[in-house]
Parts: sequence; C-alpha cells; structure tokens
Amino acid sequence: MSRARKGAARTQARRKLLREARGFFGTKSRHKQQAKVALMRAGRNAWIHRRLRRRDFRSLWITRITAACRMRGVRYSQFIAALSTAGILLNRKMLSEIAIHDPVTFDTLVAHVPGARKAAVAA
Repeated sequence: MSRARKGAARTQARRKLLREARGFFGTKSRHKQQAKVALMRAGRNAWIHRRLRRRDFRSLWITRITAACRMRGVRYSQFIAALSTAGILLNRKMLSEIAIHDPVTFDTLVAHVPGARKAAVAA
C-alpha cells in the first residue's frame, strides 16, 4: 500500500493560497507557485509603501506649513525653531491642520518667532 502524503491538507493549503491571490492577473491567480511568489512580492511592496506613505504625508504637512509661514513673512525653519524654544509641542500634522482651518491660531503661533513680520492674512 502506498504512503499517503498530506492528503486534504495539501489541497486546503493550495486553495487558501489561491484564494489570497484572487484578483491577480493570469498565472499568478491560477497556479500555486506563481501565486506564492506574487503574494510574497505583494506583501513586501505593501510593507515598503506603508512606510513611504508616512514619508509622503510628512512632506505634504511641511509644504503646507511652509506656505502658511511664507504668507506671514517667516521661514519654515525659523518657525519650527521658535516653537521648540517656546516649548510648544505640536507635530507637523497638527500644525498643517491649524494653518488650513484656523489661521487666527496659526498667527498666534507665528507671533512666537522673533522678528516676524505682521502680515494680514487673506483667509
């Protein structure tokens, strides 16, 4: 009598793999080995791009803060340095939201910068 090798477990493993690869193009959604490779690559790229998304958002927030600072005659680096010396602990995400939605509060934050030009904000 021949020896049984994995039996139903092998079929279940293959079905699970192909179910996860559903939506992939061509061979990558139909053949076990190609699906396995495609899933490994997709997982790696997802991991990489989650980190890149954080980087992209940080640069977006910095761009927004820079634009708001320039409207008030202050450079971004001066603004951030003045906030840190004043002990104001706001992250860049919150600073960009304040700059967009609450310009009056952002003006009070800019007032902490020494030598800041008092400019009217067209909000």
